[in-house]
Amino acid sequence: MLIFRHQDGGKVASPEQMQVWMQQTMDWVGSIAAQNKYVEGNGLPFDDARVVQNKGSKKVVTNGPFGDIKETLGGFIIVKADSVEEAVEFAKGSPVLQGEGNSVEVRKIARNR
Repeated sequence: MLIFRHQDGGKVASPEQMQVWMQQTMDWVGSIAAQNKYVEGNGLPFDDARVVQNKGSKKVVTNGPFGDIKETLGGFIIVKADSVEEAVEFAKGSPVLQGEGNSVEVRKIARNR
């Protein structure tokens, strides 16, 4: 799984910038799919997002993720990779990395066998 993390810098991209970034992302995902390595993926919109926290004996629910966060999860894709190194190579091509401080986390998915 490739998990996209965005640093919050207070800047909001223009609609034109977002359109360019989305096209770059679709092209990048398309290149992975052309290798028959793409499984699935999705963005993680903020609409109706909630954060549930353990605050002592209470479970506190807030609208979120907002407030003091320094980074946000923007989305993920699942790829079929023969090794972690192959997944890292996919991650290196992600347009998410154009943003200062942004990252792509590469994780194996635990499968029940």
